[in-house]
Amino acid sequence: MAQFLAFGSPQSVGVLYPEWLSTFQEGKGMTAWVGSMVSGMALIASPVCSACVENFGARPVTIFSGVMVAGGLMLSAFAPSVSFLIFSYGIVVGIGCGLVYAATLTITCQYFDKRRGLALGIVTTGTSVGGFLYATVQNELVELFGLEGCLLIIGALALNLMACAGPMRPLNLPGYYLKQKAALKHTKEPLYEKPTAIVIGSDDLKTAPGTVDKNIDTEKHLIAKETKELQDFVAGMEDEKPQSGLLSCRTITRFIKKKLQPYCQYMHVTIEFLHDRAFTAFCIAIFLFSLGAFPPVLFMEDVAQSQGLIDDISVIPLVSIVAMTTGMGKLVLGMMADLPWMNSLYLYAFTLIGSGVALMLIPVTKSYLGLQILSAVVGFFSGNWSLTSYITTKIVGIDQLSQAHGILMCFGGVGIMLGPPVVGWFFDWTQSYNLAFYFSGTCVCVGGLFLFFAALPCWNRCKAENDQPECNCCDEPDVEKSFECDKMASVA
Repeated sequence: MAQFLAFGSPQSVGVLYPEWLSTFQEGKGMTAWVGSMVSGMALIASPVCSACVENFGARPVTIFSGVMVAGGLMLSAFAPSVSFLIFSYGIVVGIGCGLVYAATLTITCQYFDKRRGLALGIVTTGTSVGGFLYATVQNELVELFGLEGCLLIIGALALNLMACAGPMRPLNLPGYYLKQKAALKHTKEPLYEKPTAIVIGSDDLKTAPGTVDKNIDTEKHLIAKETKELQDFVAGMEDEKPQSGLLSCRTITRFIKKKLQPYCQYMHVTIEFLHDRAFTAFCIAIFLFSLGAFPPVLFMEDVAQSQGLIDDISVIPLVSIVAMTTGMGKLVLGMMADLPWMNSLYLYAFTLIGSGVALMLIPVTKSYLGLQILSAVVGFFSGNWSLTSYITTKIVGIDQLSQAHGILMCFGGVGIMLGPPVVGWFFDWTQSYNLAFYFSGTCVCVGGLFLFFAALPCWNRCKAENDQPECNCCDEPDVEKSFECDKMASVA
């Protein structure tokens, strides 16, 4: 329900796109920034959104996102220009959607283990169902109440996101609350002595079975860390003996370095993720897929109208067909990922290649029925978004899912934000969508082929063979040969 309410309007933004073109009389490339910005910001801001979920928990983040999504939609009703729409609809609503996406996927991966692929498929189906229903609903609302009334009503519906946040109970205490408990424990420690388990048991937030020990260890670690930092800082002040009551530059520099240490560790872990061949290939594939596969959702109705295949928007728009088949694809692909013999990376690469071929067939289609079939194919393969968290968990593990998924979605957000404007500029330049869709299909196919070749098992087999010592008759391995093999594997 949270993804349904948050992503319903952004997923069906293609219905509002012709209305904005006729209202503001801007070029297709400029107007396309609105639709691309809302989905791009939702993914580009994923590292920040994931950090918010990790520190504050899924429940407060979802409540705050409800305010942002509803406020951005209502503010867009009074937009005087496309530039204002880029801010209100693109940035504000986009960041709100990013918070919802990070919160729902993180809490789902924490709760489900055996059927995680199916659970993620069901959860992410909310975006597809929202796109399918909102496309028709927004059409009717525009006819009845105009563009302004439509955005106001959709914004009011988005306020229900705050109700969806209620059941999102965290299994473990988020980082911010652990720090607060650690600080409270440190200040009250000289007054009384109580076991840590009793302190946690008296809290209003009840943890799930099996998670108390983890919270206790984390809290003790934070207490020791905060105490050591305070003692080191006070000792530094006493040792320096600053003149005129001012701290010396050395003490301030040392204190700033300690505060910046978590951010340096975050960047270090990010670089370690990008050193992984499979993760890097997955990031590049997500970028190319987002660059090429998102524009059809935005421009499909305009393609049909510009080619004279339909005079007006049909009862079931092409955007709704894409959203409906995307939901089916998320469920089917999620269940396929749970199969023990299925390689999820190969499955994802196959969906990219199939989607790219369908995109390149759109310019040569001369009937509305053909566009409907190709829209269904593109939509089904676009259901691979349900596989992103599943594959990320397989690569980096559940403990590092939040940070790694944020990096991955950042690559996808850049592609989504660049895709529709590029397609719009191609149309403004050639007055045809043919070259744009050939470009989009090629990008998606290249991403699928790149991921397929990067995930081949021969890379791991070659690295394992190179890591073995050349001589088996002695116990000491050839250090120089092993070093050369490591260098070759790193270059590969």
